[in-house]
Amino acid sequence: MTRPMSRRRTLQLAAAGLAGAVTGGIGLSRTGLPWAPATSARRTGLAGQDLVQPEVIRSENGLLKVELVTARRELDLAGGPARMLTYNGSLPGPTWRVRPGDRLQVRVTNQLAAATNLHTHGLAVSPRGNGDNPFVSIAPGESFDYVFEIPPDHPTGVFWYHPHLHGVVADQVFGGLYGTIIVDDGASVPVARERVLVVSDTSVTANGDLVPVSTAELMAGREGDLLLVNGQFQPRLSARSGERERWRVVNACASRYLRLAVPGQRVELLGIDSGHEPSPRSVDEVLLAPGNRADLLVTMKAGTSQLTTLGYDRTGGMMAMMGNGDLSGPATAATVVVAGEQTPALEPIPQRGADRDLRGRVPDNRRDISFTMTMGGGGGMMRFGFDGRGFDAGRTDQVAAVGAVEEWTIRNPTPMDHPFHLHVWPMQVVEDNGAPVDAPTWRDVVNVRAGGQVRVLVDFTRHPGRTVYHCHILDHEDAGMMATVEAR
Repeated sequence: MTRPMSRRRTLQLAAAGLAGAVTGGIGLSRTGLPWAPATSARRTGLAGQDLVQPEVIRSENGLLKVELVTARRELDLAGGPARMLTYNGSLPGPTWRVRPGDRLQVRVTNQLAAATNLHTHGLAVSPRGNGDNPFVSIAPGESFDYVFEIPPDHPTGVFWYHPHLHGVVADQVFGGLYGTIIVDDGASVPVARERVLVVSDTSVTANGDLVPVSTAELMAGREGDLLLVNGQFQPRLSARSGERERWRVVNACASRYLRLAVPGQRVELLGIDSGHEPSPRSVDEVLLAPGNRADLLVTMKAGTSQLTTLGYDRTGGMMAMMGNGDLSGPATAATVVVAGEQTPALEPIPQRGADRDLRGRVPDNRRDISFTMTMGGGGGMMRFGFDGRGFDAGRTDQVAAVGAVEEWTIRNPTPMDHPFHLHVWPMQVVEDNGAPVDAPTWRDVVNVRAGGQVRVLVDFTRHPGRTVYHCHILDHEDAGMMATVEAR
């Protein structure tokens, strides 16, 4: 029998469970602590190579047709061999550029040893049939044809694609299956260049195998030894002084939070997920939970600086209590080298209209949804879920009326942060831990802090069908922290 736990009790049992995992013979980690097998080999070779952009595939005449092959391939990773999971043999997969109103047709051919599928993360498209359907399973050796009809008024922004077959999502994303989607309406943004930066992490053994996850990592959410940008270890971005670049950043990590900063450079925020700033807003740092994306402007100043993640405590001190405080810790992602003559200043960035605002409409329904961690699994393991229940694909947890606008209060009584992701229907954040969010703020991943809550508005006007919401710490999702929602 399971039972909900208080924050204090969860901390106590987490400590006991992790200690039990250690005595059960998991072994020592790369840090000498019980978080992963001892076979992990940290690599630091090939830092400083020029950043390589993923292949770009663009829609033409309203259509983008993609052949996507999932396969294990041996690549050079940080100075050594690595047998990674890939889309079309590359890490990351190709970047897809589409426009509102386009049709996106994707044939996925699975050459892996395990089943897989495809999720177009953040796209507001149908979840039915061969749309963004998380219940599809593509067996080894089989193919599946997806069709995504992008609405004509779809928000522009940075989105991404990755597998979403329950039970193997973390393994497959950690192994290298991810790529970027850019929805662009053709509006001119004067920049010297645009870059896609897919930030991910992974761990490989000395002979190039992916490091298997430990029991303790499943509980906390795995993080890799190697922090990568476009599959490269600490690459170099070169520019001239005064140049303004547009960076499309994806947090494709399975569990790692990124608190990104580029000290010494001018950074402005254009948007996060499908949300937009009315005009570029100067920022010192940007927090991206797993699954979040950012659209940034970076104006270059002469000298050498680093794109860093400053570190973020996502566990409410639980890991520090256990003697390991380095989860989502500080790290260098890339080096920025700015030299040469000053370039002429570019035109100002045009202002854009404010995003739509649902707050003038009285919600048709209100729901309370809670992340839960309960004891009751074998060997003293935690069970992850929502509202005390683990994921069941055959059960429908929430039913919304097509056309309704609902207010959801998402609560997190657990001792660690959880990023909440809702498929198909973006969320307008209206309150974060009791503080009103004044400007229209649209997200598809919302971080809910330990012991906190977030209130959002969800518009079910479009896309009837059945899909899921879940924690985007992917090990938690695979362990059952996912539920279903149907609009009908």
